Amino acid sequence: MKAVKRIFKVILWVIGIFVGLVAILLLSVWISGGNTPEGETKIAKKGWAEIGGVRQGYFIRGEDERNPVILFLHGGPGSPEIAMIKDTELEKHFTVCYWEQRGACMSFSPDIDPATMTPEQFVEDACQMTDSLRSWFGVDKVYLVGHSWGSYLGIKTIEKYPERYYAYIGIGQVCNQLKSERLAYDYLMGEAGKAGDMKTVQALETYDKNAPDFPSNDYLLSVRTNAMNKYGVGIKHKDMPMLSVAKDLFYYRGYTFNEKLNFLRGSLLSLDMFHQIIENDLFRSSTHFEIPVYIL
Repeated sequence: MKAVKRIFKVILWVIGIFVGLVAILLLSVWISGGNTPEGETKIAKKGWAEIGGVRQGYFIRGEDERNPVILFLHGGPGSPEIAMIKDTELEKHFTVCYWEQRGACMSFSPDIDPATMTPEQFVEDACQMTDSLRSWFGVDKVYLVGHSWGSYLGIKTIEKYPERYYAYIGIGQVCNQLKSERLAYDYLMGEAGKAGDMKTVQALETYDKNAPDFPSNDYLLSVRTNAMNKYGVGIKHKDMPMLSVAKDLFYYRGYTFNEKLNFLRGSLLSLDMFHQIIENDLFRSSTHFEIPVYIL
């Protein structure tokens, strides 16, 4: 009799897990309508454009088409940020285009040639996206904003095509990424040590910041990202687990369920570009600009 009860409990437990997973899947599909949330801004458009031979997605948000236009370059590489944006104050004064770069989320395709995933190609893509905005809104120039990886792309774009932009605004500006990664390593080691967080200290100690392959993908995707978010120097400058980012993505109604899956696939596809720029010291390679540059 006891054995039968145990078997019955196991069956109920398995059924409960199955029902829970199905419920999560259905909830995700239900909240993944793929339409831009209405009511937040008067202009709320989701679309695609053929850029550099690849179908690339974008969101355009704002209050008045007569406002100046911003092209926003997201970070990552391969990590669009619109799902994390909560404060739309900027959109009251500007019409903002959140372009999803080649291979990222809405712009992901398994048919993209990995050989085209280069900073040089992305500069050309950014120029074409800019020209589309200039044509759509009937303006000669737009503002360019770049965050993290997008700030590297932004600098390289205004160097080659300054005549298309009023000004460039860099957020979390990439300048010398290899030096930045080594400084971050030292900072995280120090903070974890002061906090008595030996788990993080030991995890960091498994990597040599002076090794030729530093920072490796394994380091970037594990201990570095987790520790930066834990000690307040991550994406949102506060103690925030990566689960919070995943939650923002999960609940964002602007993406379809398949696009949310492609967010992850696109991040992995784009990761190699991080290593293509790691040793480029912009303090040496980018020292003169023809338009105003602001750093936030």
